[in-house]
Amino acid sequence: MSNDLTVVRDLAQRYAEEAARPIQDRRRDLWRQHNSRVRTLPLIYVRAFAWSELPDAKCVCEDPFYRSLEGQLRQKLFWASLQDDSVFEPWFVVGAAKPTPGTGAWGVPIQWIGRGHDTAGICESPLREPEDIAKLVVPEHRIDEAATAARVARVQEALGDALPVSVDRAPVWVAWNADISTCISQLRGLEQIMWDMMDRPEWLHELLSFMRDGILKAHREAEEAGDWRLNVHQNQAIPYAQELRDPAADSEPVRRRDLWWFCAAQEFTGIGPAQFDEFLVQYQLPILKEFGLVAYGCCEDLTRKIDVLRQIPNLRRIAVSPMANVASCAEQIGDEYVFSYRPSPSDMVGYSWDEERVRRILRRDLGICKANGCHVDITLKDVETVQGERQRLFDWMRVAREIIAEVYGE
Repeated sequence: MSNDLTVVRDLAQRYAEEAARPIQDRRRDLWRQHNSRVRTLPLIYVRAFAWSELPDAKCVCEDPFYRSLEGQLRQKLFWASLQDDSVFEPWFVVGAAKPTPGTGAWGVPIQWIGRGHDTAGICESPLREPEDIAKLVVPEHRIDEAATAARVARVQEALGDALPVSVDRAPVWVAWNADISTCISQLRGLEQIMWDMMDRPEWLHELLSFMRDGILKAHREAEEAGDWRLNVHQNQAIPYAQELRDPAADSEPVRRRDLWWFCAAQEFTGIGPAQFDEFLVQYQLPILKEFGLVAYGCCEDLTRKIDVLRQIPNLRRIAVSPMANVASCAEQIGDEYVFSYRPSPSDMVGYSWDEERVRRILRRDLGICKANGCHVDITLKDVETVQGERQRLFDWMRVAREIIAEVYGE
């Protein structure tokens, strides 16, 4: 136990030193400008890097609690070593204890068959018949203060004086629990939803209305309770912008309109623009309008849906996934929104390391973005493997920087 504590505190001190480097403020300034559509060079955000494959991920703590903290800190330190444009904040986030009514976010269990660590599985959806909608439970935002205090005290004791603990008090219904797309596909089944659009659209609208209203209710309850804070900005990148207050470890309560919000529609990627609008965006809009700025999209192809997204009045960032048509997206987005460019992780570092291939793809796509006046950043995400070759990640960073300089002439 004493050795575990020494390991964790040493890592926490190293991370605190990284977070205190002057470069962090420089990066904050860059993201603040970029997300406010002030011209900068393309910024780089590395979101995933096949962590479990890397020797850096090896933990030595024996106690599972300390081992978890150790793993998180080691991952942050490795990420920082890549020298992308990510900002590393000088605090450690701990989630509050947030009990939900019933099982899971919607009161019914989601069963997975054959799913394991880093492996896919089959989702056995609980809403098998239309009448099963009655099994859903209305969301309720609650925090178990005693359990939260105990959780925070234990983490703070482990970290010592190196890092303060910041408590995430936002409701359960954020990110994937709040974009509707993710949960409805698990609750009902993706293929079945497509049939429902044709066979029982009124019933599907009833289900969507229930989910929209439940999310809005939980969000209002959290705002009334003072549980939205500046440590819960979400935009799938670095959430700084001139229009919003900066992230902070221990802020006073804020309103939703003070925060970034992230939303996606991955499960609707194969659904056409009209039905995407009718059966998703119209239900997401009331949720999105409550926040300050919105980032939309993850891995789905939004090429044919950008016009639908223009309805979102506070939309600021649009994801351009590996499946999207970069040229078409660049023409449509122009300088109106931030262009979150996400090259294929397989092409970049996954199935082999081919520097010329990486150069060719980045040169082509960044050239298209420049020609269309896009405010572009590059996200390397969903890297499932580097085939054990750690150096690929550092080589990719070097090449990406060189291509940015080549295309933008700086």
